[in-house]
Amino acid sequence: MGLDEKKETGDETGVSKNQEETVHVPGERVNGKMSQDSLATMDDDDDAETEGKIALGPQCTLKEQLEKDKDDESLRKWKEQLLGSVDLNSIGETLEPEVKILSLAIKSPGRENILLQVPVNGKVKGNWFTLKEGSHYSLQFTFEVSNNIVSGLKYTNTVWKTGVKVDSMKEMLGTFSPQPEPYTHEMLEETTPSGIFARGSYTARSKFVDDDNKCYLEINYTFDIRKDW
Repeated sequence: MGLDEKKETGDETGVSKNQEETVHVPGERVNGKMSQDSLATMDDDDDAETEGKIALGPQCTLKEQLEKDKDDESLRKWKEQLLGSVDLNSIGETLEPEVKILSLAIKSPGRENILLQVPVNGKVKGNWFTLKEGSHYSLQFTFEVSNNIVSGLKYTNTVWKTGVKVDSMKEMLGTFSPQPEPYTHEMLEETTPSGIFARGSYTARSKFVDDDNKCYLEINYTFDIRKDW
């Protein structure tokens, strides 16, 4: 979850060339579009998240969103595409979107998926999972969006070993409208580091946050990298 021996060249802004934010129509599969340098210290701590934050203005209900700029044909079509077949009567007048992470799994070629129980309080007791050194893996999760549109949903993950930060990454998932069916997202495949210094126990923190810096789930956990599964 964030540890990768492969690196990708980005532009001078630090953003990789295949990185993009996507807007998803209900029912479409969400595909990962991002990759980050790994096993390197990055300046994206929680405090830095709020610096330079753009003020997005007051929130609106879905009905208010449709009423705004209704005379602008292009905006109206874009909103209709984003909302798809959302039943506004079932959504009501709720301002705050709600995102619920339903499942988490680690996929590795040739092995059964490692199913991870989503902790209610965000804290995992004991070792959450074990990865083999030099193995290929990807994280897959499903989530549900309700009440209102969630803008700029992203996944962040920070990893420490013996108190030293060894990896930090962020992946933009996109903007999603509420719908009864869950969305599915699979991260790009990564490779765990290998060698005697890579083995051992790690602590990590994963978060799902939106453009307003609202956190829908924070997970604090430990995992191991071993010579074998």
